[in-house]
Amino acid sequence: MMAVMGVIATRLGQIGILDQGSGDAPPILFLHGVGSDKSAWAPQLAHFGATRRAVALDYPGYGESDFRAGATRDDYAASVLAAMDALSVEQAHLCGLSLGGVIAIAVHAAAPGRCASLIIADSFAVHPDGQAIHDRSVAASETMSMRALAEARAGTLVGKAASEALRQEVIDTMAAIDPAAYRIGAAAVWLADQQARVAAIDVPALILVGDDDAITPPALSERLHDLIAGSRLELVEGAGHLSNLEQPDDFNRRIDCFLTAIERREKDYRLFNHVI
Repeated sequence: MMAVMGVIATRLGQIGILDQGSGDAPPILFLHGVGSDKSAWAPQLAHFGATRRAVALDYPGYGESDFRAGATRDDYAASVLAAMDALSVEQAHLCGLSLGGVIAIAVHAAAPGRCASLIIADSFAVHPDGQAIHDRSVAASETMSMRALAEARAGTLVGKAASEALRQEVIDTMAAIDPAAYRIGAAAVWLADQQARVAAIDVPALILVGDDDAITPPALSERLHDLIAGSRLELVEGAGHLSNLEQPDDFNRRIDCFLTAIERREKDYRLFNHVI
């Protein structure tokens, strides 16, 4: 079954989506990075859409979503919640990579009850070099074409083992981003300091990071792990910053194991309460 690509009307404007699968299990919602869009989750939609509903969204200004001048990371989080409402999704597992992880944390801060769990990949609570990365990103987007910027960044986005085909896919996706939307996204991710929000996370959390990630190194995921009580931290071997694309089978397997453990625990809890 192929993912259905389209747009949905929400209270905050039009949102681009990829929607695949169905079932009784809580859906899984995928949130992309600053140099990407919903299409980056194709391997995950194909895999998880076989057993449950799997949805990938565009942020405001990305893909098919309406542009919103001056949007913040909390505005992005609000658009995610508005999309969930429009899709009749009361609660979902949120999986975000890089900026997506930042937004998943913001969604939990705004509406913790809407989050069945958080899967935070190649991301952070606060980046020690965030201001400098932001400033370089903004300056480059103002003086270069998005394609030239993508070509310059591709080597750091993916690990040493990435194929040339994947590098070109990353470049083509990034080249299509509206530069103004990219600058808003850059502020949302690189200027984030959500340490207090992260420490308040009270849902099951899986933290994934590529062992060859040069942009958000494993140490930043270790810090997330330290801040989130009961979280799991796992390295995706042979992956750089885009671990879901570089090692999709391993990435998906780790999430499968995490979701199975959560849902088995919840089922056992319901059975126990029924017995007593």
